[in-house]
Amino acid sequence: MKIYLDAMGGDNAPLAPVEGAKEALGLYPDLQIELAGPIETVQKTVDEVFGADAALRSRLTLTDCPEIITNNEAPVMAVRKKKQSAIVDGMLKLRDGAVDAFVSAGSTGAVLSGGMFRLGRLKGIDRPALAPLLPNGKDFFLLIDCGANVDCRPEYLHQFAMMGSAYMESMRGVKNPRVGLVNNGAEAEKGCALTKETYELLSADKRLNFVGNVEARDITYDVADIIVCDGFVGNVILKFMEGVAGTLMDIIKKEIYGDFRSKIGGLLAKPAFRRVKKKMDYNEVGGAPLLGVRGNVVKAHGSCKGHAMACAIRQAIQMVEGDVVGKIEALLPKDEPVQE
Repeated sequence: MKIYLDAMGGDNAPLAPVEGAKEALGLYPDLQIELAGPIETVQKTVDEVFGADAALRSRLTLTDCPEIITNNEAPVMAVRKKKQSAIVDGMLKLRDGAVDAFVSAGSTGAVLSGGMFRLGRLKGIDRPALAPLLPNGKDFFLLIDCGANVDCRPEYLHQFAMMGSAYMESMRGVKNPRVGLVNNGAEAEKGCALTKETYELLSADKRLNFVGNVEARDITYDVADIIVCDGFVGNVILKFMEGVAGTLMDIIKKEIYGDFRSKIGGLLAKPAFRRVKKKMDYNEVGGAPLLGVRGNVVKAHGSCKGHAMACAIRQAIQMVEGDVVGKIEALLPKDEPVQE
């Protein structure tokens, strides 16, 4: 299996992608990675990180992509103009079957645009969506969309639900996954025009295990395996959860060191705190798959470091092995035209 990895994507590039590549190569003996970016910069970092480890280095291919798409550029225009960027080169190679999956921590907009215009959408999908796995106390739920589509139509959210169901079945082994719709009330008549119309679509689709509206306070209480919303709401939920998790860990740490008795108790409970932190850490999940495009694409968190990048590569491997794209295609109706 061959994974294409953007070496210059993210806040900690190229170090994080190179470190992640080394960790992933060490974990998966049959894995090959194509690492792309400005060749001199990438080569220098690879030499520093891999050192004399010739065995791992032999499964790493470097590709010169001198152009870099930044977060400050208009994504669509950048994808059209910067043909020698890793995002464009990687998407084209994925489209042509030269690689099995694409991973990047770079510009979300550029990854989305590259997926839509260079890789292409699945038939029956109007808008691809980003879908991270988030903790709910029991396991994980899928939040779809988390930022790819700020303005949505009801049919987009319906498609998100179908893609999310296919993903949870193939990747997480969840049978008949529960689908919930984010709303400001549990009643069917609650919400805005978008959520009311979406509710009707999801209720009418017997292929989906639709459990109704889900209020924000219930999202993390294992009431649904897939949480459906537009990208604006999803991005707010995602970042709010990250912020709350960080704040809670800081408060707990501060209180533990508040007095002598707390320090003793904290020392005894340290293994439990480590487990909680790991469950709440988005780095352990890897990234958000871009669902709805003709290939396996994982968008890693922009601030991720080496281990998180390795987890994103692991997620891409699992997408390939689970045939996520094929299972999404099988669930979609074949007679719906793609809308622009």
